[in-house]
Amino acid sequence: MKTAFISPATTFHHHRSSPATTRHSLPPTATTFAFEGIVDQININFRCQAVSKSRSQEYSDVLQKDGKRFINWDDDNVRDHLDKNKIRYPNDEIKQYIENVKAMFSSMNDGEISISAYDTAWVALVQDVNGSGSPQFPSSLEWIANNQLADGSWGDKLLFSAHDRIINTLACVIALTSWNIHPSKCENGLKFLKENIYKLEDENEEHMPIGFEVAFPSLIDIAKKLKIEVPEDSPALKEIYARRNLKLTKIPMEVLHKVPTTLLHSLEGMPDLEWEKLLKLQCKDGSFLFSPSSTAFALMQTKDEKCLHYLTNIVTKFNGGVPNVYPVDLFEHIWLVDRLQRLGISRYFKSEIKDCVEYIYKFWTKDGICWAKNTNVQDIDDTAMGFRVLRMHGYEVTPDVFRQFEKDGTFVCFAGQSTQAVTGMFNLYRASQTLYPEERILVDAKKFSYNYLTKKQSRNELLDKWIIAKDLPGEVGYALDIPWYASLPRLETRCYIEQYGGEDDVWIGKTLYRMGNVSNNTYLEMAKLDYNNCLAMHQLEWNNMQQWYVDFGIEKFGTNDITSLLVSYYLAAASIFEPEMSRERIAWAKTTVLVDTITSFFDSSKLLNEDRRAFVDAFRNKSFSKQPSKKCEPWHEVMVALKETLHEVALDALVGDGQDIHPQLHHAWETWLTRWQDEVDVTAELMFHNFKDNCSKVDSKMQELVRLVFSDAPDDLDRDLKETFLTVAKTFYYKAYCDPKTINVHISKVLFEIVI
Repeated sequence: MKTAFISPATTFHHHRSSPATTRHSLPPTATTFAFEGIVDQININFRCQAVSKSRSQEYSDVLQKDGKRFINWDDDNVRDHLDKNKIRYPNDEIKQYIENVKAMFSSMNDGEISISAYDTAWVALVQDVNGSGSPQFPSSLEWIANNQLADGSWGDKLLFSAHDRIINTLACVIALTSWNIHPSKCENGLKFLKENIYKLEDENEEHMPIGFEVAFPSLIDIAKKLKIEVPEDSPALKEIYARRNLKLTKIPMEVLHKVPTTLLHSLEGMPDLEWEKLLKLQCKDGSFLFSPSSTAFALMQTKDEKCLHYLTNIVTKFNGGVPNVYPVDLFEHIWLVDRLQRLGISRYFKSEIKDCVEYIYKFWTKDGICWAKNTNVQDIDDTAMGFRVLRMHGYEVTPDVFRQFEKDGTFVCFAGQSTQAVTGMFNLYRASQTLYPEERILVDAKKFSYNYLTKKQSRNELLDKWIIAKDLPGEVGYALDIPWYASLPRLETRCYIEQYGGEDDVWIGKTLYRMGNVSNNTYLEMAKLDYNNCLAMHQLEWNNMQQWYVDFGIEKFGTNDITSLLVSYYLAAASIFEPEMSRERIAWAKTTVLVDTITSFFDSSKLLNEDRRAFVDAFRNKSFSKQPSKKCEPWHEVMVALKETLHEVALDALVGDGQDIHPQLHHAWETWLTRWQDEVDVTAELMFHNFKDNCSKVDSKMQELVRLVFSDAPDDLDRDLKETFLTVAKTFYYKAYCDPKTINVHISKVLFEIVI
């Protein structure tokens, strides 16, 4: 049975990191053959794109930009970044960041989230349930009094959004007025409203808070009863009232009172509610879909003890103020893992992430999840993100969770609704790319979400109703341009570091809010530092690679040139980037160059089959002399380069880890050389293949490979080893999918640009 040649670098990597599961010490189980066969077919199908001409000629501009090198190596700042003494891993600065992030993990509970003045105002309106006529939650009134902004408004102090400031401000003025306290603060709040309400006309519709068109008119009605004068002549207000009337006619009141829906989150703006029925739909914690304002309104109407218990708990926890939604535990756990992975720093927190993923799975249901545990309402955004995280960490999850969000090929954010959100569809698209063979619902989800996002992108409408992010168009653009099968870890991280807004990213609920454990500058600054430290190591390695290339005169053989060397090193460095993986990375890159050198040399020199056999025999010959004889074979110097390089790689492993891997390396190379010798006509045959046909075959094989990597089997391989197969396959996919010009840009960005 034929076995695939993956890479002696793969052998080297796993002999070093996991001796018990060394690639060539493993018995030839069905699992190992399955992996080898799939990766082999992926490689074979992609080779058809490379055989018609050498692509190395097309990378000629990769080292220069506008006639200059991307990095001025004489610059003191650059030299400081690349100082060998600063590449220790982890260095003191990185260690401090690690401690800070681990402290965040250890403090995680039901979610770190900012206070909502709007919801706090609703809580402050609640009268003592025992009938004393005083506030049930005086600390909420105190919070309002202490958190008015300098301009007289309440709301997010770092980002001005007219919707957010106006609804927060009116709610707080109502709360203070209803208890007849702080008249000067009320006066300043009203002054702000009069001067800024017109700004609603210029706001992005997509960034309107959840339920604003119902909640804000309801507040105006309450204000009128308190004789609070609110400007009503704004065209924007007329539009809001029109939307309110339309929305109220569409609300299925019968459904609202029978089954849990997202409408429970916004009860404070709705008329004609039947509380006896609604109380049966409370969450286990006593809330109405985790909304403090909705629950406060319910408490006013019913004096329900569960509502009181929920509100008392969160008022105590947040010292008077309350968030716009709580808890947000699943949201926080999922997004935290995702952010650390995309920023390239998750490797420092493996045990913490493992605990996070276990927590997510604990509350996973057959219908999916929402932002918090223990509810019968699910949304596609949290479900998609949770599905992706769980699947990629080896948990058995079925894509049937997406069926309730689909009807006639269309996917929506919540079951029974008809709307989408950019981030919801973006995360559905990301989740759908982890599909296994025969998962039709994910095929449909991928198609729909891709088309939805592409259309939004073409119309320049990549604004979202759930988040105001630094560069959401960039995130979506990357996902559409680079399929997950072709997304190399360091490339994704380099792009995401620029797209991630840190503490400036703001979420949209009933008001703007921030998630401190999801979006913060600690992650961002750590990611930048880590990236630049890795880059420094990569630059040193790149210099050594060039020296190796010159020492063995590889440019003389076939069509291989320095840009081909650069592409080979880039693929390795963008895939296994960690500083401690230096030897594996270099071995991978050198292996790729040697494979290309051997094939191109024999093809360009038009050598006979006998020469191939002689070359393979010489490789097997342990007494081969690197000194040329009088009748020197034309390939002699190629063989010297190959044998000397294998010796160097094996020696590095022996010195570094005390393990002799030369037998495994030699065996891997002999396997490949034997196949190469026997398959002389493969290249010519592949030239007639249709690449589009091959793409569908490759995608099918990639799905199969993903299933093998992320699922468990009785005779399974080590998980790290399985992921290496996927990593290697992704480089094949990437090089075939991306044109040389695109790869030029990626190389320049990943290997030659310091993150600022």
